[in-house]
Amino acid sequence: MSGPIAVFPGTFDPITVGHVSIVERASPLFDRIIIGMGVNNSKKTMFSTAQRISWIQEVFKDSPNIEVIAFEGLTVDLCKKVGAGFLLRGLRNSTDHGFERSIALMNRQLAGVETIFMPSAPEHAHISSTIVRELLANKADVSALVPMDLSRNI
Repeated sequence: MSGPIAVFPGTFDPITVGHVSIVERASPLFDRIIIGMGVNNSKKTMFSTAQRISWIQEVFKDSPNIEVIAFEGLTVDLCKKVGAGFLLRGLRNSTDHGFERSIALMNRQLAGVETIFMPSAPEHAHISSTIVRELLANKADVSALVPMDLSRNI
């Protein structure tokens, strides 16, 4: 019998040090963490699916219990597909909590999947992919906001 599996869903456009921190801190809690990189063709992303997958794989290359899967559709359907009983979500602030709580309750009702909320480390609470994209669009240095091995590749 295998241990608990979690899905950490998101667009990761791009992955940030906040995302990495959540996955690394949650890693001891699960046998596997599957980073579910959502692909929504109607949503415009700055980076291609292939680039985002490559970055995530590079960041976690030394973590055999962490993998990335691109998916479309409902996150709970991905959970069923990979046998995950848990969703992992990072919370930066009370606004995130209010939004994520409603989704967590729906996911539990739809598929019996429980959501584990992990607060952001204080030094990462202000970081979001949206902010990183805005900074990149204005040619700002984002090296402190994205994993170091990615900052030179953006």
